[in-house]
Amino acid sequence: MNDAPALQRADIGVAMGASGTDVAREAATMVLTGDDFGGIVAAVEAGRRVFANVRKFILYIFAHAPAEVVPFLVFALSGGAIPLPLTVLQVLAIDLGTETLPALALGREPAEPGIMGRPPRARGSGVIDRRLLVRAWAVLGMTSAVLVTGGFIAVLLAAGWMPGDPTGPGTPLHSAYVSATATTFAGIVACQVGTAWAARTEHARLRDVGLWSNPMLLWGIAFELVFLAVLLYVPPIAAAFGTAPLSWELLILLPFPAIVWGVDALVRARRAREGEAS
Repeated sequence: MNDAPALQRADIGVAMGASGTDVAREAATMVLTGDDFGGIVAAVEAGRRVFANVRKFILYIFAHAPAEVVPFLVFALSGGAIPLPLTVLQVLAIDLGTETLPALALGREPAEPGIMGRPPRARGSGVIDRRLLVRAWAVLGMTSAVLVTGGFIAVLLAAGWMPGDPTGPGTPLHSAYVSATATTFAGIVACQVGTAWAARTEHARLRDVGLWSNPMLLWGIAFELVFLAVLLYVPPIAAAFGTAPLSWELLILLPFPAIVWGVDALVRARRAREGEAS
């Protein structure tokens, strides 16, 4: 009888299913059917893994907002002197096509090494917190935004464009403008690949998790690359989405995934050192 008040006051009251009393089982939050405390460890680890994977999913989705918004801000703040780097259909293709499968695959990530060695999270803490938002928008998002906007302007400058020059249909720079928007679109997809690898870990290093430990993510990345190729190199679809085949522009995009992942890894390593020092 004395166990019941303690079990009710506990964060998670645990009772023995086989040898425990009826009163204890009624008052407990969790009942161990086999009286094996190893089941508690497995349940807590599974819960922590699910919580962490939800954060990874949200981080991946949120991180692409700056890469889509900043180019529009550049267009608006320049008064149209810098043309619009993305079309509405291209934004929809990113939000509904390229990012969906990798985001879902992050929900199947294995538990990070050392997940049971960390202290419990603070009481009342939610899935979305300041640390996640800063990492998504200020680190991953802004890095992607700078890269894709720089790629867009670099393609235009290579064609002889100067701020304020017309790029609409029928102008000499229109084909260069279409290639530049295609570069922006492909650049965001390339940054998504780097973001997916970065989002796989919050505390551990990527090599500790294993590059190939999540096959679903590999398939998701393969799908978005094939989807990108279709939108760039299949003429009827490219015309509908306002893209064009890329050639030398691909050289600009190749380092994007590594840069996005590398910047995030450096920031996390710095925070880890500061945490150890404090």
